Amino acid sequence: MKWIDICTHYQIRYGINDGGDGTAHQAVGRGDSIDRFLDSHLFHEPLSLFFDGGPYALNACTPVGGFPDAAIYVHRVHRDVGTFIPGYPLRINMLVMLDDFTEDNGATHVLLGSHRYEEKPDDETFDRESEQLLGRAGTVVLFNSYVWHRAGRNTTGENRVALTLSFGRPFLKPQLDYARMLGEEYGQGLSPLTRQVLGYNCRVPTSHAEWYRLPPERLYQSGQG
Repeated sequence: MKWIDICTHYQIRYGINDGGDGTAHQAVGRGDSIDRFLDSHLFHEPLSLFFDGGPYALNACTPVGGFPDAAIYVHRVHRDVGTFIPGYPLRINMLVMLDDFTEDNGATHVLLGSHRYEEKPDDETFDRESEQLLGRAGTVVLFNSYVWHRAGRNTTGENRVALTLSFGRPFLKPQLDYARMLGEEYGQGLSPLTRQVLGYNCRVPTSHAEWYRLPPERLYQSGQG
């Protein structure tokens, strides 16, 4: 909930809403459990398999409070990537259930097989054919970012907290430039895989001095696509 408090401050400050929406975005770099989770790479094998054994990078990292009776953007049918390339694994979502996900507390609804279709289903079709991702706290679900989904409505009196992340091909722009935000000194203390995931190997040079570097020092490393 710390990150939701931090991001609520920015949402109010910049007029996004009047009191926060129970979400936080780009929750990286404060030396907390999220950073440790990212650095653990517990799911590197299935993530790498999704990208045909190639590299990938973090695209978004969003804690969601799942507040009771909330009605925000995550409750609308959506998918988390705008570009659609049939049959091409572009991005993958990771849902980390930090509380039990039940029918009553708003477990995520997904329309299975919808990653094959570009058009958004109408609400009636989605409600009729979607299924909920039910699970105990600690459950982690991976699904193609093309899948149409939405949060369910929490009709209990308790929060239903989750951490939602997405990972994409390195050549995709992340929602936030993590490497630039965190800085080179921070990056020097990271493992090679964490540097890859946080985008240190796929940075865009901003000057000729950054462009003309020997291969080991290049901001955009080879093999990134």
